[in-house]
Amino acid sequence: MKQGICTNFGNCTKADDPDRLKHPIQIPDGAELVCPQCGAPLTPTGKGPLNVLSPTLLIFALLVFCGIGVGAWYLLKPKPSTPTPPPVNVFLEIHGSNTIGSKLIAALLDGFLRQERWSNITRVPGKDPDEYSLQGVVSGRSAVQSVKVEAHGSGTAFDSLAKAACDIGMSSRKIKPAEQAMLTALGDMTSPACEHVLALDGIAIVVNKGNPVASLSRKQIETIFGGQTTDWSQVGGRPGHIDLFAGDDRSGTYDTFKSLVLESASLAPDAKRFEDSNALSDAVAQDPNGIGFVGLPFVRSARAVPVSDQNTAPLLPSAFTVACEDYVFSRRLFLYIPANPPNPLTLRFIRFATSDVGQEIVAREGFVNQIVKKEDPKLAGPAGDLPPEYVRLTANAERLSVDFRFRTGSSQLDNKAVDDIDRVTTYLASPMARGKEFMLIGFADNIGNPQFNIGLSNERAKTVARQFSSRGVLAAVCTGFGSAVPVASNETDEGREKNRRVEVWLK
Repeated sequence: MKQGICTNFGNCTKADDPDRLKHPIQIPDGAELVCPQCGAPLTPTGKGPLNVLSPTLLIFALLVFCGIGVGAWYLLKPKPSTPTPPPVNVFLEIHGSNTIGSKLIAALLDGFLRQERWSNITRVPGKDPDEYSLQGVVSGRSAVQSVKVEAHGSGTAFDSLAKAACDIGMSSRKIKPAEQAMLTALGDMTSPACEHVLALDGIAIVVNKGNPVASLSRKQIETIFGGQTTDWSQVGGRPGHIDLFAGDDRSGTYDTFKSLVLESASLAPDAKRFEDSNALSDAVAQDPNGIGFVGLPFVRSARAVPVSDQNTAPLLPSAFTVACEDYVFSRRLFLYIPANPPNPLTLRFIRFATSDVGQEIVAREGFVNQIVKKEDPKLAGPAGDLPPEYVRLTANAERLSVDFRFRTGSSQLDNKAVDDIDRVTTYLASPMARGKEFMLIGFADNIGNPQFNIGLSNERAKTVARQFSSRGVLAAVCTGFGSAVPVASNETDEGREKNRRVEVWLK
């Protein structure tokens, strides 16, 4: 007898019998080896009970076993680990003003970090547009180093300093008394150790070149952009609606304008807003009734209007008049640090930012730097009703781009003046000043007796002269003219502080 099993699965009950392997089909010798039920060829087996699997079943079983093995190996094999990014060490953290933080501080940091031998410096965005970091590799170190910047506004500079959340605070205004009180543990924040003037900022008011308006006062500009003054005839021009052009809310120029001009008031809703200062200036230049405000480098084809404050002569904006702080819409930009900063990079960065190299970067970024320059008196000197002796002294003289000012309520020089003494001393030793007489001319505000104010202005000039004398530089002229020639309104604390000054002239 021969035996076999039917493999015609699904079509034959013999093939689908679960016991087919135990009871194979018996076929007499000499008969064809086919299934007696379906007629399909049988798979032969050995004699007696089935004890050897067919080659087909063996192959099938082998394939199943291999599949299970491959699957188990894939599931259990060690997975390649995801490369761990190199650690990032934050070397320096700077918080505060968006005016400073949006571009200027990044440019200064780039120059500083290259000086510190960083390479592959890249700007990496943070969690929002006002946060970013500069990352790079320091020579001799493998870890990525980082400087972090958060530019959420001047007020955040002092909050972060109080929490030790940053090394340097950026502010586009002077620190307030309440903020000073909050930071007494870090030292006197108005002292030269803590307060550093980084740059000066100025805003030009621009109109169409055909606009006949000769000048505008600070108050007139405030009411124009606030929407109260809407026709040029209200400010001495030809009748016609005033078309307003302004930077958008993200603009640092708009931030400056709002601080210096609008203060707590709102910009008129019909003002056309621009992201790009070049486009804004060009739009004003093409509109006979247009008026706008731009940073000093963006006047282009428009005309800058001389601006006056209360009882002051109108003055054109320029890098020089902003540097002297005589121009109405000028302000200082500050960096604040602890008196004894724990991070050694803090003082190194301050020294770099206020050096000539750093100040060249300041100018390149569109702000006014503190490098000493000279200017012809026709362009640099105040206009208006001038004392005859002042006119005589400054005739054929050149004025330096520095006015020395004093700490509030004090006869001491303010922090910018302390640094400017050394800047001017260096300038006076240069070939540009060789053979020139050095003159110091002091002024006061108009509070109190006029004769007393003349005495105060003389004393201020002498205070500056003593600083130069200690450095081996003697003034040929040291005098004062009281409250004459104001450059700002004496009706405000800020204006009176600007008027208490000492000018520097070469002849």
